[in-house]
Amino acid sequence: MFRVVGIGELLWDLLPSGRQIGGAPANFSYHAGALGCEARTISRVGDDVPGRELLAQLTTLGVSTSCVQVDESLPTGTVAVEIDAAGQPCFHIMPDVAWDHMKVTPEAVIAAASADAICFGTLAQRDAVSRESIRSLVAASPSEALRVLDVNLRQHYFSPALIEESLLLATVLKMNELELPQLAVMFGLAGSEHAQMEQLAERWQLRAVALTRGEQGSALLTEHGWSEHPGDRVTVVDTIGAGDAFTAAMTIGLLSGWALDEVNAQANRVASFVASHAGGTPTLPADITAPFVARV
Repeated sequence: MFRVVGIGELLWDLLPSGRQIGGAPANFSYHAGALGCEARTISRVGDDVPGRELLAQLTTLGVSTSCVQVDESLPTGTVAVEIDAAGQPCFHIMPDVAWDHMKVTPEAVIAAASADAICFGTLAQRDAVSRESIRSLVAASPSEALRVLDVNLRQHYFSPALIEESLLLATVLKMNELELPQLAVMFGLAGSEHAQMEQLAERWQLRAVALTRGEQGSALLTEHGWSEHPGDRVTVVDTIGAGDAFTAAMTIGLLSGWALDEVNAQANRVASFVASHAGGTPTLPADITAPFVARV
């Protein structure tokens, strides 16, 4: 059983239909666990009712809370989410909350040091406290572990320097079709998407680079080749958590040594299912999880 860790923001997404558990690392951990891994989330919540309810919800979802810290003064994070006609979310992220002040705890170090894969992002590094903690914990993961950087360019909470410093820690990069053009401007990438992904892989010595394209599928690049998938046709309810589900499935596929086209196909299948349901953590049915559970 692979051990995977999601590290970063843990919060409530305040959707028009009601609140849902949120935060890319938490979504990643949930989906990795549902797909057969031993999954943990490293984050921080407030000592308040929303925080206690988040911990209870994680437990219900089967995600360990042993590495979720409780802050005695700062509130649990929330994000107001608006959904447009295409099911795309627009986020309004509450500043200065508990997950901005994650610490390097003994439990977190143990989880990171024993991880087969650790997933981190850019949003949770917006405050210096969590930024230093995240980088210390990622660096504590084994040298052979997959260190997955999920670029999540939200509001003004990123910079070229922050992204480059994160890429220096990463061995795998995941981004979407809106983020790659921004990285291309930041780092002077030229040519096609394929060429730009090759430049990213070469410049930062990445083992894999993933590009999700929404309903248009995805592209994967590794040292073993190139794969494109057209995407699975579904009726989109909202896209919250779909990218995180893709990242979790892709990570397991890479750890399992699957053929690249199979990694891409299975990751799209999981992501498409999530996009066809409300919120980022719908229950994955057996026909979705079976290929992963059978091989992990």
